[in-house]
Amino acid sequence: MINISSEMSKIKDIITRAASKRMTEKQFIEVEIKKWESSINRKNMITGEKYYKGEHDILQRQRTMVGQDGLLQVVYNLPNNKIVDNQYAKMVDQKKNYLLSQALTFDTENKNYEAALKKVLNKRFQRTLKNLGEDSLNGGIGWLHPYYNDLGEFSFKRFQPYEILPFWKDAEHTELDFAVRLYEVEAYEGAKEKTIKKVEVYTLNGIDRYVLEGNTLIPDIENPSSNYFSFTDGEGEVVELNWERIPLIPFKYNAKEIPLITRVKSLQDGINIMLSDFENNMQEDARNTILVIENYDGANLAEFRHNLATYGAVKVKSIDGAKGGVKTLTVEVNAENYKAIVEIFKKALIENARGYDAKDERMSGTPNQMNIQSMYNDIDLDANEMETEYQASFEELLWFVNTHLNLSGIGNFFNESVEVIFNRDMMMNESTVIDNLAKSVGILSSETIISQHPWITDVEKELQRIKGEKEEAMADYQGAFNPINAGDDNAQE
Repeated sequence: MINISSEMSKIKDIITRAASKRMTEKQFIEVEIKKWESSINRKNMITGEKYYKGEHDILQRQRTMVGQDGLLQVVYNLPNNKIVDNQYAKMVDQKKNYLLSQALTFDTENKNYEAALKKVLNKRFQRTLKNLGEDSLNGGIGWLHPYYNDLGEFSFKRFQPYEILPFWKDAEHTELDFAVRLYEVEAYEGAKEKTIKKVEVYTLNGIDRYVLEGNTLIPDIENPSSNYFSFTDGEGEVVELNWERIPLIPFKYNAKEIPLITRVKSLQDGINIMLSDFENNMQEDARNTILVIENYDGANLAEFRHNLATYGAVKVKSIDGAKGGVKTLTVEVNAENYKAIVEIFKKALIENARGYDAKDERMSGTPNQMNIQSMYNDIDLDANEMETEYQASFEELLWFVNTHLNLSGIGNFFNESVEVIFNRDMMMNESTVIDNLAKSVGILSSETIISQHPWITDVEKELQRIKGEKEEAMADYQGAFNPINAGDDNAQE
């Protein structure tokens, strides 16, 4: 006979043990942070940022030689130049300025909505957006945080790519479930400076804040958890609210979130090494020549080379009447070889980074527009990929902007359609463009022609100026046939 009470007790015990083994949400985040801190993806993000600032691997290089035991050992008395020719930073600046340096255009039929967007997404935002492009290129993905500052102003803040650990709802990384921010702050314990790791967890319920000690999350007492924003109602009560979406907007360089540095790091390192080695060779003395030793009675060749490299001298003596000596076979440093290799590396770096060479032979003389477009082909293809990702990010961004406009009583624009236009900063042959636009009069609308003119930065303002000039000219024309003194007797005569 089955003892039902005993069986139920066993089942209950199994469930209890399973529940005890299940990780809490806090434990899960602790484990994920530990894995992420040492992950290759985060290391690539940090490397991209370091290389952009000029902190390249060449700066850590040491000069070595084969020691007496056949192993490499560091030599301190030889030239050890560490030259950084930062072509990588040049590619990052080139790309972000090409796509993001010009002001955005908001194409919408609702002029009130356009004016509201320009007020929120102003020049300060344009600067933030360009810097966000730098984050995307260095880290593969950049992060924008919409928030209300201490003055109650709707603002935007960038987070470094290597600070954000996202948890996505889908495999395509299009929608956030929640996100973790890990960053460091400097503090003092008495007179001793200390680095503290802070953790912020962004969910639909607000921000949970912790201090990371070892691998353990401890609630941050100095900066406790909170909702995303608050306001004071008509009765003086403070009302706290949360966004309906996670207020972290990803801006991706490409769909795979691959940083630019992974494409070109080996080439950038090669350029630095070649330039550093060239200067080393130019500064070195006869210790870098091939030595021919005659009647040398001493230690083995490894020790001989070590003494020569260390002291710059060697002792020889005569043996059985035969004079000893050291002859050299000079190795000449061929500058042309280094120049050729560096040029190959630079060209390969530009091609792999998908940038353009402003010194390209196609730009010699007076280039036509086809030559210019040909030179921009690679960066244009890369910009297309980046713009596609940014357009999707702007859809998310505009949701937060529209929510702010609605909360502020400015208007409900959720159903308004708007196209965000990225105005690329491409070199052009202005004469050719203007000539083609002049030939399009009567075929295209005035607004289209004006929008394509290389000298125009604000189409709407230019159209208003043209309208004003036409009205003024019409008033002058009518005034010629309706003089002010037309009612006078003299005028009638």
